[in-house]
Amino acid sequence: MPEPTTTTAAATLATAPAAVSVITAFGVNLGLRPDVLVAGFAGALVAIILLSTVPPEGDTWQHLVRTTLRRMLVALASSLTAGYLTPMVMLAIAMPDPLMLGVAFGLGAGAQKVLRWAIERVNPLDVDSQGGAR
Repeated sequence: MPEPTTTTAAATLATAPAAVSVITAFGVNLGLRPDVLVAGFAGALVAIILLSTVPPEGDTWQHLVRTTLRRMLVALASSLTAGYLTPMVMLAIAMPDPLMLGVAFGLGAGAQKVLRWAIERVNPLDVDSQGGAR
């Protein structure tokens, strides 16, 4: 049996499909890719830390605990939003697959503002000129 040449091995590696694992919970495929979730989480952390999307409310320990929990929930919601919306955005604007993690990072960073805008479009609040709800 002849030894395989390097060109045959390289062609085999180049044509192999990329196997990406997906996350399952209780035996149900959620359709979320771990790499996209991590990129969305990183974008959420950048938005929280650098853009101050969740500003601190006070200096007491109750305020610090409340702010920390709120930041954790914002990071979770932003990464889930990026995980589910990234494939749809990639299809809608016809971007190549290598840019997927960059799109997930951007969606994770802007998810809080985009989600707030979408919720207000669906259910508008009666807001006075001072920014408070009546």
